[in-house]
Amino acid sequence: MILDRGHLGQLEITWSPPASLSNMTECSQLYQLEYFNTYRDSWTAIRMAKRRHSAQFDLMKDVRVRVYTLLSGPCTNGTMIKSSSYAELVQKPPSIGVVGTAIQDFVCVYHNMKYVECKWGNSPKMPAKSLQSLYFWHKKLEQAEECPKYLLLSGTRSGCDFTGNSLPEFTHINFCVNGSSPEGPLKPIFISLQIQNHVKPETTEKLHLQKGPDAQLELHWDGPAGRVPGHCLEWEVERSQEGSDGKIALQQISTKQMTLTLPSIHDAQRNCFKVRSKLHNYCADKSFWSEWSSPTCQPEKKEVAPEAEWGMVPVYVSIPVAIVAILVLSLCVGAVLIVRRSRDMKKPDSLLT
Repeated sequence: MILDRGHLGQLEITWSPPASLSNMTECSQLYQLEYFNTYRDSWTAIRMAKRRHSAQFDLMKDVRVRVYTLLSGPCTNGTMIKSSSYAELVQKPPSIGVVGTAIQDFVCVYHNMKYVECKWGNSPKMPAKSLQSLYFWHKKLEQAEECPKYLLLSGTRSGCDFTGNSLPEFTHINFCVNGSSPEGPLKPIFISLQIQNHVKPETTEKLHLQKGPDAQLELHWDGPAGRVPGHCLEWEVERSQEGSDGKIALQQISTKQMTLTLPSIHDAQRNCFKVRSKLHNYCADKSFWSEWSSPTCQPEKKEVAPEAEWGMVPVYVSIPVAIVAILVLSLCVGAVLIVRRSRDMKKPDSLLT
Protein backbone atom coordinates (compact mmCIF):
# COMPACT_ATOMS: atom_id res chain seq x y z
CA MET A 1 0.00 0.00 0.00
CA ILE A 2 1.02 3.61 -0.60
CA LEU A 3 -0.31 6.09 1.96
CA ASP A 4 -0.43 9.85 1.34
CA ARG A 5 -0.53 11.86 4.59
CA GLY A 6 -0.77 15.20 2.81
CA HIS A 7 2.97 15.87 3.03
CA LEU A 8 3.31 17.00 -0.60
CA GLY A 9 5.14 13.93 -1.91
CA GLN A 10 6.44 12.24 1.22
CA LEU A 11 4.63 8.88 0.92
CA GLU A 12 4.48 5.95 3.30
CA ILE A 13 4.94 2.44 1.86
CA THR A 14 3.73 -0.63 3.77
CA TRP A 15 3.48 -4.33 2.88
CA SER A 16 2.64 -7.74 4.35
CA PRO A 17 4.93 -10.83 4.43
CA PRO A 18 4.27 -13.75 2.09
CA ALA A 19 1.57 -16.07 3.47
CA SER A 20 3.80 -19.10 2.85
CA LEU A 21 6.31 -17.78 5.40
CA SER A 22 3.84 -17.06 8.19
CA ASN A 23 5.01 -20.13 10.19
CA MET A 24 8.68 -19.86 9.26
CA THR A 25 10.78 -19.69 12.44
CA GLU A 26 14.12 -21.20 11.39
CA CYS A 27 15.12 -18.37 9.05
CA SER A 28 15.19 -14.61 9.45
CA GLN A 29 13.29 -12.55 6.93
CA LEU A 30 14.45 -9.36 5.24
CA TYR A 31 12.83 -7.25 2.57
CA GLN A 32 14.33 -5.38 -0.33
CA LEU A 33 12.36 -2.29 -1.20
CA GLU A 34 12.95 -0.69 -4.59
CA TYR A 35 11.33 2.53 -5.76
CA PHE A 36 11.91 4.73 -8.78
CA ASN A 37 13.41 8.06 -7.75
CA THR A 38 11.92 10.54 -10.21
CA TYR A 39 14.24 13.32 -9.00
CA ARG A 40 17.34 11.29 -9.89
CA ASP A 41 15.72 9.28 -12.68
CA SER A 42 17.00 6.01 -11.24
CA TRP A 43 15.97 3.13 -8.95
CA THR A 44 16.77 3.22 -5.22
CA ALA A 45 17.09 -0.08 -3.29
CA ILE A 46 16.96 -0.52 0.50
CA ARG A 47 17.14 -3.71 2.59
CA MET A 48 15.35 -3.79 5.94
CA ALA A 49 13.61 -6.04 8.46
CA LYS A 50 10.66 -3.72 9.05
CA ARG A 51 7.69 -3.52 6.69
CA ARG A 52 7.26 0.23 6.52
CA HIS A 53 9.25 2.96 4.82
CA SER A 54 8.81 6.65 3.85
CA ALA A 55 10.22 8.08 0.63
CA GLN A 56 9.94 11.24 -1.43
CA PHE A 57 8.11 11.19 -4.78
CA ASP A 58 7.02 13.67 -7.43
CA LEU A 59 3.25 13.35 -7.30
CA MET A 60 2.87 14.50 -10.91
CA LYS A 61 4.72 11.38 -12.12
CA ASP A 62 4.19 7.64 -11.73
CA VAL A 63 4.97 6.22 -8.27
CA ARG A 64 6.61 2.81 -8.83
CA VAL A 65 7.41 0.49 -5.91
CA ARG A 66 8.68 -3.13 -5.72
CA VAL A 67 9.29 -5.40 -2.71
CA TYR A 68 11.36 -8.63 -2.67
CA THR A 69 11.65 -11.14 0.18
CA LEU A 70 15.04 -12.41 1.43
CA LEU A 71 15.67 -15.44 3.64
CA SER A 72 18.81 -16.51 5.50
CA GLY A 73 19.49 -19.14 8.16
CA PRO A 74 19.32 -22.91 8.63
CA CYS A 75 16.50 -23.26 6.09
CA THR A 76 18.79 -21.90 3.37
CA ASN A 77 22.00 -23.58 4.58
CA GLY A 78 23.29 -20.25 5.84
CA THR A 79 23.08 -18.45 2.50
CA MET A 80 20.84 -15.50 1.68
CA ILE A 81 18.17 -16.20 -0.92
CA LYS A 82 16.23 -13.52 -2.73
CA SER A 83 12.77 -14.23 -4.11
CA SER A 84 12.65 -14.52 -7.88
CA SER A 85 9.37 -12.58 -8.05
CA TYR A 86 8.35 -9.35 -6.38
CA ALA A 87 5.23 -7.45 -5.38
CA GLU A 88 4.83 -4.26 -7.41
CA LEU A 89 2.55 -1.27 -7.18
CA VAL A 90 2.31 1.56 -9.71
CA GLN A 91 0.30 4.65 -8.76
CA LYS A 92 -0.65 7.02 -11.56
CA PRO A 93 -0.65 10.79 -10.96
CA PRO A 94 -4.02 12.49 -10.54
CA SER A 95 -5.36 14.10 -13.71
CA ILE A 96 -6.22 17.47 -12.21
CA GLY A 97 -5.67 21.00 -13.46
CA VAL A 98 -6.02 22.74 -16.81
CA VAL A 99 -3.29 21.53 -19.18
CA GLY A 100 -0.46 24.01 -19.70
CA THR A 101 -1.24 26.19 -16.65
CA ALA A 102 1.52 24.96 -14.30
CA ILE A 103 3.95 27.63 -13.13
CA GLN A 104 7.48 27.72 -14.62
CA ASP A 105 11.07 28.30 -13.50
CA PHE A 106 10.52 27.65 -9.79
CA VAL A 107 13.67 28.56 -7.84
CA CYS A 108 14.46 29.08 -4.15
CA VAL A 109 17.40 31.19 -2.90
CA TYR A 110 18.83 31.03 0.62
CA HIS A 111 20.18 34.60 0.88
CA ASN A 112 23.44 34.53 2.83
CA MET A 113 21.90 31.74 4.96
CA LYS A 114 19.56 34.30 6.54
CA TYR A 115 16.21 33.90 4.81
CA VAL A 116 14.66 32.03 1.89
CA GLU A 117 12.84 33.44 -1.13
CA CYS A 118 11.13 31.26 -3.71
CA LYS A 119 10.03 32.69 -7.05
CA TRP A 120 8.33 31.38 -10.17
CA GLY A 121 7.11 32.51 -13.58
CA ASN A 122 3.67 32.18 -15.08
CA SER A 123 2.81 29.95 -18.00
CA PRO A 124 1.85 31.75 -21.25
CA LYS A 125 -1.41 29.77 -21.06
CA MET A 126 -2.23 31.04 -17.59
CA PRO A 127 -5.85 32.30 -17.62
CA ALA A 128 -6.56 35.87 -16.56
CA LYS A 129 -7.46 36.43 -12.89
CA SER A 130 -5.69 33.26 -11.81
CA LEU A 131 -4.63 32.91 -8.18
CA GLN A 132 -1.58 30.79 -7.33
CA SER A 133 -0.95 29.29 -3.89
CA LEU A 134 2.23 27.84 -2.40
CA TYR A 135 2.25 25.16 0.30
CA PHE A 136 5.29 23.66 2.05
CA TRP A 137 6.06 20.81 4.42
CA HIS A 138 9.05 19.40 6.28
CA LYS A 139 9.48 16.86 9.05
CA LYS A 140 9.05 19.43 11.82
CA LEU A 141 5.50 20.19 10.62
CA GLU A 142 2.50 17.97 11.25
CA GLN A 143 0.69 19.22 8.15
CA ALA A 144 1.51 21.36 5.14
CA GLU A 145 1.32 25.13 5.62
CA GLU A 146 0.67 27.99 3.20
CA CYS A 147 3.19 30.66 2.22
CA PRO A 148 3.52 33.22 5.05
CA LYS A 149 4.03 36.21 2.71
CA TYR A 150 3.52 36.25 -1.05
CA LEU A 151 5.64 38.31 -3.45
CA LEU A 152 3.65 40.23 -6.05
CA LEU A 153 4.54 41.22 -9.60
CA SER A 154 2.05 43.48 -11.37
CA GLY A 155 -0.58 42.41 -8.87
CA THR A 156 0.00 38.67 -9.45
CA ARG A 157 1.60 36.25 -7.00
CA SER A 158 5.11 35.48 -8.23
CA GLY A 159 6.88 34.09 -5.18
CA CYS A 160 7.02 33.55 -1.43
CA ASP A 161 9.09 35.35 1.21
CA PHE A 162 10.04 33.16 4.18
CA THR A 163 11.69 35.98 6.17
CA GLY A 164 10.99 35.34 9.84
CA ASN A 165 9.91 31.76 9.09
CA SER A 166 12.79 29.42 9.86
CA LEU A 167 13.22 26.55 7.39
CA PRO A 168 15.44 23.64 8.52
CA GLU A 169 18.73 22.83 6.83
CA PHE A 170 19.89 19.36 5.76
CA THR A 171 16.36 18.03 5.43
CA HIS A 172 14.00 17.84 2.48
CA ILE A 173 11.45 20.63 2.20
CA ASN A 174 8.52 19.86 -0.06
CA PHE A 175 6.74 22.57 -2.02
CA CYS A 176 3.54 22.53 -4.01
CA VAL A 177 2.31 25.42 -6.16
CA ASN A 178 -1.25 25.11 -7.36
CA GLY A 179 -4.11 27.56 -7.81
CA SER A 180 -7.48 28.40 -9.25
CA SER A 181 -8.74 30.26 -12.30
CA PRO A 182 -12.07 31.05 -14.00
CA GLU A 183 -11.38 28.10 -16.34
CA GLY A 184 -10.75 25.61 -13.51
CA PRO A 185 -7.91 24.56 -11.16
CA LEU A 186 -4.33 25.23 -12.23
CA LYS A 187 -2.00 22.35 -12.89
CA PRO A 188 0.02 21.76 -9.68
CA ILE A 189 3.76 21.19 -9.48
CA PHE A 190 5.75 19.54 -6.67
CA ILE A 191 9.35 20.35 -5.75
CA SER A 192 11.61 18.90 -3.06
CA LEU A 193 14.91 20.51 -2.06
CA GLN A 194 17.35 21.19 0.78
CA ILE A 195 17.98 24.89 1.34
CA GLN A 196 21.70 24.57 2.18
CA ASN A 197 22.15 23.68 -1.51
CA HIS A 198 20.62 26.99 -2.61
CA VAL A 199 22.79 29.55 -0.80
CA LYS A 200 23.58 32.90 -2.41
CA PRO A 201 26.33 34.76 -0.50
CA GLU A 202 26.16 38.49 0.06
CA THR A 203 28.01 40.88 -2.21
CA THR A 204 31.63 41.55 -1.24
CA GLU A 205 31.88 45.17 -0.14
CA LYS A 206 35.55 45.84 0.67
CA LEU A 207 38.27 45.36 -1.93
CA HIS A 208 41.83 46.54 -1.26
CA LEU A 209 44.21 47.10 -4.17
CA GLN A 210 47.79 48.34 -3.92
CA LYS A 211 51.08 48.25 -5.76
CA GLY A 212 53.63 45.90 -4.27
CA PRO A 213 57.31 45.32 -4.96
CA ASP A 214 58.39 45.22 -8.60
CA ALA A 215 55.15 47.03 -9.57
CA GLN A 216 53.10 43.94 -8.75
CA LEU A 217 49.43 44.39 -7.95
CA GLU A 218 48.24 43.01 -4.62
CA LEU A 219 44.51 42.48 -4.25
CA HIS A 220 42.70 41.25 -1.14
CA TRP A 221 39.13 41.45 0.11
CA ASP A 222 36.90 40.65 3.06
CA GLY A 223 34.43 37.77 3.02
CA PRO A 224 30.71 38.39 3.51
CA ALA A 225 29.49 38.72 7.09
CA GLY A 226 26.99 36.20 8.39
CA ARG A 227 26.68 32.43 8.76
CA VAL A 228 28.29 31.39 5.47
CA PRO A 229 31.53 29.54 6.41
CA GLY A 230 34.56 31.24 4.89
CA HIS A 231 36.28 27.92 4.09
CA CYS A 232 33.27 26.94 1.94
CA LEU A 233 33.57 29.85 -0.46
CA GLU A 234 35.22 29.91 -3.83
CA TRP A 235 35.85 33.17 -5.64
CA GLU A 236 35.88 34.51 -9.15
CA VAL A 237 37.88 37.64 -9.92
CA GLU A 238 37.27 39.64 -13.08
CA ARG A 239 40.24 41.73 -14.20
CA SER A 240 39.70 44.51 -16.69
CA GLN A 241 42.88 45.88 -18.31
CA GLU A 242 42.82 49.13 -20.23
CA GLY A 243 45.87 49.63 -22.41
CA SER A 244 47.42 52.85 -23.61
CA ASP A 245 45.50 52.41 -26.88
CA GLY A 246 42.17 52.45 -25.01
CA LYS A 247 41.39 48.78 -25.66
CA ILE A 248 40.01 46.75 -22.75
CA ALA A 249 40.89 43.08 -22.12
CA LEU A 250 38.92 40.93 -19.67
CA GLN A 251 40.32 38.04 -17.64
CA GLN A 252 38.49 35.61 -15.30
CA ILE A 253 40.48 34.18 -12.38
CA SER A 254 39.20 31.45 -10.04
CA THR A 255 40.62 31.09 -6.53
CA LYS A 256 39.81 29.71 -3.08
CA GLN A 257 41.90 32.40 -1.35
CA MET A 258 40.90 35.97 -0.55
CA THR A 259 44.22 37.38 -1.80
CA LEU A 260 45.65 37.66 -5.27
CA THR A 261 49.06 38.80 -6.48
CA LEU A 262 49.39 39.66 -10.15
CA PRO A 263 52.50 40.16 -12.29
CA SER A 264 54.01 43.56 -12.97
CA ILE A 265 52.22 45.90 -15.34
CA HIS A 266 53.10 48.94 -17.39
CA ASP A 267 52.46 52.28 -15.73
CA ALA A 268 50.34 53.35 -18.67
CA GLN A 269 47.97 50.46 -18.09
CA ARG A 270 44.86 50.76 -15.90
CA ASN A 271 43.57 47.69 -14.07
CA CYS A 272 40.12 47.28 -12.50
CA PHE A 273 38.97 44.33 -10.39
CA LYS A 274 35.69 43.01 -9.04
CA VAL A 275 34.88 39.74 -7.25
CA ARG A 276 31.99 37.40 -6.53
CA SER A 277 31.63 34.17 -4.54
CA LYS A 278 29.64 30.96 -4.16
CA LEU A 279 29.77 27.75 -2.11
CA HIS A 280 32.04 25.11 -3.63
CA ASN A 281 31.08 21.47 -4.13
CA TYR A 282 32.69 20.28 -0.90
CA CYS A 283 30.07 22.13 1.16
CA ALA A 284 26.96 22.07 -1.06
CA ASP A 285 25.64 20.14 -4.04
CA LYS A 286 25.08 23.43 -5.82
CA SER A 287 24.99 27.15 -5.09
CA PHE A 288 24.32 30.57 -6.60
CA TRP A 289 26.95 33.18 -7.44
CA SER A 290 26.72 36.38 -5.41
CA GLU A 291 26.38 39.71 -7.18
CA TRP A 292 29.59 41.33 -8.42
CA SER A 293 31.29 43.74 -6.05
CA SER A 294 31.88 47.36 -7.00
CA PRO A 295 35.10 47.65 -9.03
CA THR A 296 38.34 49.01 -7.62
CA CYS A 297 41.02 50.34 -9.98
CA GLN A 298 44.73 51.13 -10.14
CA PRO A 299 45.54 53.87 -10.87
CA GLU A 300 42.37 55.55 -9.66
CA LYS A 301 40.57 57.65 -12.22
CA LYS A 302 40.70 61.35 -11.41
CA GLU A 303 37.64 63.34 -12.25
CA VAL A 304 38.49 66.75 -13.75
CA ALA A 305 35.79 69.36 -13.25
CA PRO A 306 35.05 71.25 -16.48
CA GLU A 307 35.73 75.01 -16.49
CA ALA A 308 32.72 77.23 -16.91
CA GLU A 309 32.66 79.33 -20.10
CA TRP A 310 30.40 82.33 -20.71
CA GLY A 311 29.75 81.14 -24.20
CA MET A 312 28.33 77.91 -22.81
CA VAL A 313 25.72 79.45 -20.46
CA PRO A 314 22.60 77.30 -20.65
CA VAL A 315 19.53 78.68 -22.36
CA TYR A 316 17.39 78.14 -19.25
CA VAL A 317 19.64 80.67 -17.41
CA SER A 318 19.75 83.28 -20.19
CA ILE A 319 15.98 83.54 -20.69
CA PRO A 320 15.05 84.38 -17.03
CA VAL A 321 17.87 86.94 -16.84
CA ALA A 322 16.59 88.67 -19.98
CA ILE A 323 13.00 88.74 -18.66
CA VAL A 324 14.11 90.24 -15.33
CA ALA A 325 16.16 92.92 -17.15
CA ILE A 326 13.17 93.90 -19.33
CA LEU A 327 10.90 94.14 -16.27
CA VAL A 328 13.39 96.34 -14.38
CA LEU A 329 13.81 98.62 -17.41
CA SER A 330 10.02 98.92 -17.83
CA LEU A 331 9.57 99.85 -14.16
CA CYS A 332 12.26 102.51 -14.41
CA VAL A 333 10.69 104.09 -17.51
CA GLY A 334 7.25 104.01 -15.90
CA ALA A 335 8.53 105.69 -12.76
CA VAL A 336 10.12 108.51 -14.75
CA LEU A 337 6.86 109.19 -16.68
CA ILE A 338 4.81 109.29 -13.48
CA VAL A 339 7.19 111.81 -11.85
CA ARG A 340 7.07 114.12 -14.90
CA ARG A 341 3.27 113.97 -15.07
CA SER A 342 2.95 114.81 -11.39
CA ARG A 343 5.16 117.92 -11.82
CA ASP A 344 3.04 119.21 -14.73
CA MET A 345 -0.20 118.88 -12.72
CA LYS A 346 1.21 120.46 -9.51
CA LYS A 347 -0.90 123.42 -8.17
CA PRO A 348 0.80 126.82 -7.41
CA ASP A 349 -0.17 126.72 -3.72
CA SER A 350 1.10 123.21 -3.22
CA LEU A 351 3.15 122.83 -0.07
CA LEU A 352 4.95 119.84 -1.46
CA THR A 353 7.53 119.92 -4.19
